[in-house]
Amino acid sequence: MSETPETAYQVLARKYRPETFVDLVGQEAMVRTLKNAFEADRIAQAFMMTGIRGTGKTTTARIIAKGMNCIGPDGAGKPTTEPCGQCEHCTAIMEGRHVDVMEMDAASNTGVANIREIIDSVHYRAASARYKVYIIDEVHMLSTGAFNALLKTLEEPPAHVKFIFATTEIRKVPVTVLSRCQRFDLRRIEPEVMIALMQKIAGAENAQIADDALALIARAAEGSARDATSLLDQAISHGAGETSADQVRAMLGLADRGRVLDLIDMVLRGDAAGALTELSSQYADGADPMAVIRDLAEITHWVSVVKITPEAAEDPTVSPDERARGLAMAENLPMRVLTRLWQMLLKSLDEVAAAPNAMMAAEMAIIRLTHVADLPSPEELVRKLNNATPPPPTPNGGGNGGGMAPAQSGGGTTAYASTPAMSGGSSDGATMALAVNADQSLARYPTFEHVIELIRSSRDVKLLVDLETTLKLAAYQPGRIEFVPTDRAPRDMAQRLGAKLQQLTGNRWAVIVVNEGGAETIAEVRDAADNALQAKAANHPLVQAVLAQFPKAKIKSIRTPEQIAAEAVQDALPEVEDEWDPFEDD
Repeated sequence: MSETPETAYQVLARKYRPETFVDLVGQEAMVRTLKNAFEADRIAQAFMMTGIRGTGKTTTARIIAKGMNCIGPDGAGKPTTEPCGQCEHCTAIMEGRHVDVMEMDAASNTGVANIREIIDSVHYRAASARYKVYIIDEVHMLSTGAFNALLKTLEEPPAHVKFIFATTEIRKVPVTVLSRCQRFDLRRIEPEVMIALMQKIAGAENAQIADDALALIARAAEGSARDATSLLDQAISHGAGETSADQVRAMLGLADRGRVLDLIDMVLRGDAAGALTELSSQYADGADPMAVIRDLAEITHWVSVVKITPEAAEDPTVSPDERARGLAMAENLPMRVLTRLWQMLLKSLDEVAAAPNAMMAAEMAIIRLTHVADLPSPEELVRKLNNATPPPPTPNGGGNGGGMAPAQSGGGTTAYASTPAMSGGSSDGATMALAVNADQSLARYPTFEHVIELIRSSRDVKLLVDLETTLKLAAYQPGRIEFVPTDRAPRDMAQRLGAKLQQLTGNRWAVIVVNEGGAETIAEVRDAADNALQAKAANHPLVQAVLAQFPKAKIKSIRTPEQIAAEAVQDALPEVEDEWDPFEDD
């Protein structure tokens, strides 16, 4: 009979899981608090461990459980933060078979019934250990009823019972539960500590891995020790002896940071062809388009932070060449360019993620970025406006200088401001340049009929009806309207019209009410032909005879002989020269 191996291969994340607080890296504040509490015999009745994935929440819970129940090799030990790992309790807890240390996954045991089992069992003393410990992982997954059922027992548990909770979503845990626990926030592990940990594990595994490869893994782990050890395990297998940074980069689907910096340089220079070629080259070498865009955003953020705080460049995961280039970019690039680049890259990430072809979306994003790079900054635009040659004066003098448009034609007037000058009056050239731009945009409305069509397209029916029926146009030029209101005109029509035109055109209009000189309304001009025809019909002898016999009768519609002839032609059937008879012999 063949023998099977007693133990199968264990992944590094489980093989090198901390067994004592000494092995727990990056959590010095929590370890110090627990050590002092254990030494002073001030062990809380409930603990709440929170933090991102892989920082050691469940591991810390098991270490606390071992420390509470450790009796030492001689069997006379007390609660300690340095469990021996040799006594029966330490061994059983380490192997997950201790009868008095119960682990429950709240993600699969969410209901009141599961909590009721705990409530019923807390009244019984521990079978062999000093304390009965309940470890509830992912505690935020419990239902509201389960939390409420646990409250009373959690507030006043028996002296032999301890609760340890672990969660990644602390905001989903009710405040009533948090107030009954000692909370410990497990921090992200710093890159220096993470690299040292991976070097220690690699040395124990007799694996050769480059320092820059470890830096890449530490950056990808984002402060999670479990992620880092899992990636290290994969990198050792990928390297098969000696693992380099290029191998790790290929394993993670990352582009070379130096090449990403080259890509940013091409984008900022506006070199679209070179940027697309570099992107295609990175894609051919195995880089994921999403990872390239994410790296661009990451470097943009890093350069922006370095620009504000230069000491941020002293990152152990950053190579010396990358650090020097980042400092140079932070010194030369304005913050507005960096923030604009960041916003566009964030939008590009969503587009690449949603696109059916990620590479196409990434290429379109690069093209957009290179074209935006040529746009002038606000400072450059103002400088160009200040240095612009002022245009020649207009024939009417233009003496108002863009202020309030005066209304001298007639009596009392209501004016709406025209295009304003630049605040502060810094330069006549800039003011004239802005005025020229406004004139160019208003040139699209040479007549008042264009204004009416603009209002009609905006679907403001009330304003359109008021303009057609109550406004008598006195004078018009693009940007300036003078009119005489009828008796039925609203009092605020000038303000409404000015505000609407500013909203639709982006320029301010002078809308002025005068007392004389107004022409007929649009409705009157439109209805003049109908009114003349109606008056002619009313003077016809037959119509007058009918109205004399029927005094309350009114003329509702008039059809001219031309209209009758046109309708007859339209209703007539077309003649068919050779009509086919189905009964006719062939």
